[in-house]
Amino acid sequence: MKCTLVGSRYFGATVFDALRNDGTDIAQVVAPAADDRLAVAAAKAGVPVHVLANPKIVPGEAIPEGTGLIVAAHTHARVSNEALARSRLGGIGYHPSLLPRHRGIAAVEWTILEGDPIAGGSVYHLADGWDAGAVAAQDWCFVGKGETARELWERALAPMGLKLLAQVVRHAREHGNVPAYRQDERYATRAPMIRRTVSLTEEKQPMITSLVVTVVGPDRPGIVSLLSAKAQGFGANWSGSRMAGLAGQFAGIVHFEVAPDQADALAEALRGLASPDLSVVIVRSEGAPAPAGRRLVRLELVGHDRPGIVRDLSGALAQRGVSIEELHTEIVSGAMSAEHLFKVKATLLVPKNVGNDDVRRALEALANEMMVDIELGDGGPA
Repeated sequence: MKCTLVGSRYFGATVFDALRNDGTDIAQVVAPAADDRLAVAAAKAGVPVHVLANPKIVPGEAIPEGTGLIVAAHTHARVSNEALARSRLGGIGYHPSLLPRHRGIAAVEWTILEGDPIAGGSVYHLADGWDAGAVAAQDWCFVGKGETARELWERALAPMGLKLLAQVVRHAREHGNVPAYRQDERYATRAPMIRRTVSLTEEKQPMITSLVVTVVGPDRPGIVSLLSAKAQGFGANWSGSRMAGLAGQFAGIVHFEVAPDQADALAEALRGLASPDLSVVIVRSEGAPAPAGRRLVRLELVGHDRPGIVRDLSGALAQRGVSIEELHTEIVSGAMSAEHLFKVKATLLVPKNVGNDDVRRALEALANEMMVDIELGDGGPA
């Protein structure tokens, strides 16, 4: 059985080598450019290369007569129905997700952004629709704690794709068919290209209460464990601590962050740890309220990284008198490209006489330049 391989870059070239090493006869390679890594590897091996005139579509003429199966490996070109019709068994592709979850071009990035604990890969039949063809084979893996999209791709999903594609092609070669299991549309989600998005949501009240707890008493095992157990029982976060043993005494200061409606109960539980030989002192503070005449707004932004994002964003907000109270930024590696995603989470102080439409206008220039989608949530004044 002869295969035509449609693909590009590192993954396409790696699939080319893997299939040939597994005994697959590759009749032709279809690539977006003559200097693409896959095209270069094919030319070096003496395999004919068809360079696409239109990098967005594979025409029927790109598939040679006698093709038994089309294999797509990292291609951004849609394999046309005319092309599929020239292949006896149609075509298959590899998608780095457990289809039908995360259909789209940024499946690995969305796996990370959604906090999925499990990822996977699917070899599926090329058909009309967004990665909606029947599944031929799947496998899964755990997502490592703190793992980036690129790390997940390189560690698990790319090797998984090589294995699954070779497995399905081998089955087609030996049995003359490709397994097909219909996707369950109930679980379908989209993973479109990640555009630069900005989300603004009103904060009605401070979301965190701080309890600073001072504990002093004779040093003995279990004091820290008691504090931790009490905090865990009320969903509190152990934000920071300083502890020491001095002259046989244990002295510790712990900062807990807890939801406002749990703060009183946690404070009472911690005071219950006090005894004649253990002193417990608690100081409580609420999240700082918005100053008079201002309201708290939570902002989230995701976009492709480039120099000057924070400068341009803060400058656009300052034009409307909006200040940044708290800012957290993070750069996340892309999976199948060299691009990086830039994530911002911030708390803004917005003048009460500046409405959402005013904030939107302040960001319009930035939106036009960065192709930003702006979402404004109405939650009322702080």
